Amino acid sequence: MKLVVQVKLLPTPVQAAALEATLHACNEAATWASEVAFGRDVKRNFALREHTYTEIRQRWGLGAQAAQHVVKKTCDAYTALKANLKAGNLGKPWSKRYRRAAEKPVVFRPEGAQPYDDRMLSWQIAERTVSIWTLSGRVKGVAFTASPQQLARLALYRKGESDLLYRDGMWFLNATCELPEAEPNADPDGFLGIDLGIVNIATTSDDQIMAGRALNRGRLRERTLRSKLQKKNTPSAKRRLKKRRRKEARRAKDVNHKIAKHVVAEAERTGRGIALEELTGIRERVRLRKPQRATHSSWSFAQLGAFIAYKAKKAGVPVVYVDAAYTSRTCAECGHIDRANRVSQAWFACRSCGFVDHADRNGSRNIRARAEELWRRGAQSIAPDPPPTPEGGTGRKRSATASGARCASPGLQSRVVDSVNL
Repeated sequence: MKLVVQVKLLPTPVQAAALEATLHACNEAATWASEVAFGRDVKRNFALREHTYTEIRQRWGLGAQAAQHVVKKTCDAYTALKANLKAGNLGKPWSKRYRRAAEKPVVFRPEGAQPYDDRMLSWQIAERTVSIWTLSGRVKGVAFTASPQQLARLALYRKGESDLLYRDGMWFLNATCELPEAEPNADPDGFLGIDLGIVNIATTSDDQIMAGRALNRGRLRERTLRSKLQKKNTPSAKRRLKKRRRKEARRAKDVNHKIAKHVVAEAERTGRGIALEELTGIRERVRLRKPQRATHSSWSFAQLGAFIAYKAKKAGVPVVYVDAAYTSRTCAECGHIDRANRVSQAWFACRSCGFVDHADRNGSRNIRARAEELWRRGAQSIAPDPPPTPEGGTGRKRSATASGARCASPGLQSRVVDSVNL
């Protein structure tokens, strides 16, 4: 299983200046190579290298490995753009957003990440330093900070490229590690159903309701403050906005990590699998009133699903994705489906048998039942796909998949950043 370990670099001012100049040169060269690729319609690595490699080395003074990584990074950007356009992530072909992305070359930010291989970057893990190539030559003894767990992973499992990036005045290295996978549990003792929501981030079939209101209050507070500072538009307001950048995302990521860790630990302890809803495409399907749109768009359920998937894979816990259609309207006791069953956001009352329960808890029981049925029918043999990435609501949740289930047991690969505590 691939996992990305992020460590914070602590360069001296001279070292930081060399890293900054190198990063700017690489991204400026990548932007030029992108213009060549777009103009000539040459977006494959070896073909584009014929048109750009020599000039990149002469014009920007990059080394052979750095120039090749610049060309490869450019091609990878167009591959990702093509996939996003095909998947509809940038809107319909006639939309302004789609045309802006498709009708002009890709542009790289001056401080965008740059890949380094082992010829350009070497790690001295015991000394907590790295030696890294720059335009000024090899810079040795660049210190970094990491937790003992991260140091152990780097020493044992680091493999492949590392990315140098600059963010909010800090330097980071993202190193790819290939961790061994635990033996998957081929015979789970049932499933732990997880209902994902906005008011309650996650509700389990064991009657546990996690996070939700406190996180949403924090998001509302950040959004209100951000709006006020943007309207004020003074230098001090701009400085404060810059300082608080991504604070909401960091808080949500921390909560999602804690929820995923708890869910996987509980499933592992009881010998069960994990059942999640397949919510792909739900953001495009639901219609919301204007006051609800910001809350819905900031719901990071896809991140939570990815965290659960990779933590479960490490622990050998099978994960099954089930069709989310009508899980909110189906009675977990008698199976009766009726829109009127959902009395409110919080409560479920069956119109057939009179069963009353918390709405999210009822939904998690339905998810658990569907996963157990799919597993009995042999769903564990279904080839796994990447984790789901869209969103859902409290009403009818309709899956975009025809099969209605995916198993993320052995074989699901996730690249998730294991961040250093700053």
